[in-house]
Amino acid sequence: MLLELRVENYAVIDNLAVEFAPGLNLLTGETGAGKSILIDALALLLGDKASTEMIRHGAEKATISGVFEVDGRGPKKILEENGVEPEDDQIIVKREIAASGKGRVFVNNQPATVALLRQLAPVLASIHAQNETIPSFDAAARLLLLDTFAGNNMEELAEKHQGWIKIRQQMIDLQRDEQDRLRMVDLWSFQKKEIESAKLEPGEDQKLETEKRVLANAEKLYSAAMAAYDLLYDSEASVSSNLGLARKHVEELSRFDSKFEEALASLHTAKAAIEDVSATVRDYAEEIDASPERLEQVEDRLAQLDRLKRKYGATVDDVIAYGEEVSCKLNEVENRDQIMLDLKKQLAAAADAYLDFARAISKKRYSAARELQKLVEAEINQLAMKSHFKIEVSGSDESENWTASGFDSVAYLIATNPGEPLKPIEQIASGGELSRVMLALKATIEAGKKSKAAVQKTLVFDEIDTGIGGRAAEAVGKKLKSLAKANQVLCITHLPQIASFADHHYVIEKKEISGRMKTSVRRLNEDQRTEEIARMLSGAKLTEISRQHAEQLLKANA
Repeated sequence: MLLELRVENYAVIDNLAVEFAPGLNLLTGETGAGKSILIDALALLLGDKASTEMIRHGAEKATISGVFEVDGRGPKKILEENGVEPEDDQIIVKREIAASGKGRVFVNNQPATVALLRQLAPVLASIHAQNETIPSFDAAARLLLLDTFAGNNMEELAEKHQGWIKIRQQMIDLQRDEQDRLRMVDLWSFQKKEIESAKLEPGEDQKLETEKRVLANAEKLYSAAMAAYDLLYDSEASVSSNLGLARKHVEELSRFDSKFEEALASLHTAKAAIEDVSATVRDYAEEIDASPERLEQVEDRLAQLDRLKRKYGATVDDVIAYGEEVSCKLNEVENRDQIMLDLKKQLAAAADAYLDFARAISKKRYSAARELQKLVEAEINQLAMKSHFKIEVSGSDESENWTASGFDSVAYLIATNPGEPLKPIEQIASGGELSRVMLALKATIEAGKKSKAAVQKTLVFDEIDTGIGGRAAEAVGKKLKSLAKANQVLCITHLPQIASFADHHYVIEKKEISGRMKTSVRRLNEDQRTEEIARMLSGAKLTEISRQHAEQLLKANA
């Protein structure tokens, strides 16, 4: 549930905060006051694409933030999987859009991504806008609605489809490249033999380069090591000798004053460290081999490695990897028939796994379609329409029809008047009828989801009452009120019949202040609600008749 929405420097909004409540929250106001802008701002918190054009003129950035109350384990699991610490039963989302084009996202005051917002969106809120009905009601959207109602696991189906595609592509590549591979056999055989005969070891070039530097500078290194050993340990005036003398004096001091005990311990530690370093440089000097013969061997081996690296890779490890790749190619040529046979077996198994799951999904779709069409038709006819509604699922399980979402297609058909044939709802001419059909669909599916998991979320309807009025408007108001019993509903409306059903009524106003237009939001009390609904009934000039009518509406729909 959305508890609070804050918007700063977004479009005509300079700074506003709105606290929402459970139930039906209705937002009204004059055209152009910024009602839909408020919904657009909320959409940004759900991961919609941002535009710098929406930053208020003169501002460096726009900021939108929201506080959501959440139930259940789902939202917290999403946060944990994305490295964000959950906080009690609330999720605080903040999004900044900078004029430079860069944006920032925070979830629970921790840096996050737009991708995380899109993951959270389904459990936080769902926006149903007036302009979403036809453009977004494509084949994929129609399937998604039915699958949502059916509770189908589409991720697992997509994984099985991807597995089948991957194996099929391997077979295609193997068949397509056969002639090219045969022409390359001699070259690959030569390359494999050349790399294997070199008997390479991982990281060998780096080890030999280090050894070469030591051999080429053996005398310098020996002198430096022995000089360090002499100064640290071996000479009469060495660090170790002087440190031993100093330690005796500090021991004497510590007998009389205990504060020198810590200093004495430090000298013991220092002496041990000096002796360790001395032994290390001495051993290093003894191991230095100033052998010209070994230096020549190392240089010859490095020259051989350089020739191989020029051909096959930047490092010896790259050359080894290339040799393994060539061996695999030769193996595929030599054992092509067996590899193809294995791939066919894998493909058949992947196809069976996909088809079994896709058929199960399809079976659930057919069953869900029969159930959903009855529920939606009942919902539609409660919205002042006498319509026949049908959901038609079709498709063939032939492999050419296989997709990540199965092999079905779905059509939503309606006859809005008796005697008329059923037609796809996206072809309905009346915007008002389409709005009501979409409301019925959304309400039914949300109710179905609610029965599966009792988690309340925010449903937003942006002027979904477009093109209706009178009895139809009253029916839509009742449906929104009913939907709000189990969900928090936010709805923008221009119709007084719908506004009268509000549990909480907000008016959005735009005023000129200091030469700039500013948008504000007020939550109305009962008297103010009467005035606002009267204004919606009669326009700018209020009359006693419109007030009385408003009072009657409010009383009837309380």
